[in-house]
Amino acid sequence: MLHPRYNAATVLAILEEASPQALYLASHGEESLSPGPAWEEDPLLFHLLPWARRRGLELLPLDGEAHLKAEALAFREALGQFPGGQPYLERMAKLEGELLRLLQEPLTPETLASSSFLEALRAIEEGFVQAFGEGPATGFRAHRMAKVAEALRGKEGGVVVDLLDYPVLLEHLPEAQTLAHLPPRTPKEAERARALLDRAWQLKEEDDWAKLLEALAEVKTPEALYLAAQIYLAAGAWPEAKELMEELVQMDLDEPAYLPGYALARLGQLRDLAGERERALGAYRGVLALGYAPKEAREIALAGLRSSFRLKG
Repeated sequence: MLHPRYNAATVLAILEEASPQALYLASHGEESLSPGPAWEEDPLLFHLLPWARRRGLELLPLDGEAHLKAEALAFREALGQFPGGQPYLERMAKLEGELLRLLQEPLTPETLASSSFLEALRAIEEGFVQAFGEGPATGFRAHRMAKVAEALRGKEGGVVVDLLDYPVLLEHLPEAQTLAHLPPRTPKEAERARALLDRAWQLKEEDDWAKLLEALAEVKTPEALYLAAQIYLAAGAWPEAKELMEELVQMDLDEPAYLPGYALARLGQLRDLAGERERALGAYRGVLALGYAPKEAREIALAGLRSSFRLKG
């Protein structure tokens, strides 16, 4: 399982215990308040924003220049257009590899709050700055977080910030209460369930699929049912997957917001496999009729409208 002691449910549990009167989004702008590309780039938002709204918690995005984060991707693409850019891309890949190794270690709130973890994050950030300068390569992080820090001065509430933005923001707000000030805590059932779901989303061939199915059956949520169907489909047992998916679409799929699109897209494919072309088309059209569906789900739906889905191999 992925980080049973620190995941999206942990963030919500920590905020629940802190009971802030307002919630500040340090790394996001106004566009993050509705499902869309910002949510797909930061999956925490799929869980955080509905949770805050249910509690009547004020949500205040503070990054008025969040669009500059896209400059980092544009910078990488620009480097790839020139032969002389390859050494820089290799340097960037090395730094990103260091970050990935850091995040693959077991994460806990205590780990994230430790000075050694913060120092490692700062070293990675400094590596980007030394190699490329502060600007497009870093998404103008120093500039953006300085402005966010100014907006936060004198305010009270909870602050949610992207991982690499965190140490930069903290330098401007050394007096802020952080994870380091929390008492030791024991993960709750919701956190363990979230870790299992996160793990099932990353299904690998070497996983014990039977144990995953057994564990998902105990979670008993629409998302767990969807992931169980995914495992059946991956195993080639598409009739069983279809049965679960037909059951799933009769349930309340409002949250997380990515689930309706994925469920209908996959159901369309399963109906195609069953030779139910007209019903499959209805599912694909349902994806496109949603107010929000992930990009991948929409692509599946559009492909399904063009031609009937078939398993490869």
